[in-house]
Formats: sequence, structure tokens, C-alpha cells
Amino acid sequence: MNLRLRDDQQDALRQRADEEGRSMHAVVLQAIDRYLEQEADRAEVRRLGEKYAARHADLLRRLGE
Repeated sequence: MNLRLRDDQQDALRQRADEEGRSMHAVVLQAIDRYLEQEADRAEVRRLGEKYAARHADLLRRLGE
């Protein structure tokens, strides 16, 4: 996989990595891990919302009246 960054992105990434004493690679991997975890959490919230909305549809309808 190749990651092509704009010049400003690469400069900002390099600066952040230098400030943290880490490699750009390590910073990118952490960002990817955070993104994947966040999206998995969002998917779980959507799944649970749909489950409980279906389970309690009558109550939700009555509350909306």
C-alpha cells in the first residue's frame, strides 16, 4: 500500500511525529487504529439503536404523540 499525502499533510505529520518523538509511520498507524475503533463503535450504536427501536416501536410511537 502506498499513501500519498499532500505536501502540507506530510509536513504536519512530520512535525507531529517529531514533537512526539515517534516515527510518522507510528503516528499513522495509531490514527488508523483510532479510526477503525471509532467506526466499529458507531456501527454497534447503530445496530443497538435499530434493535431497541424495533423492540420498543409502540412505546416510541406513543411518546411521539
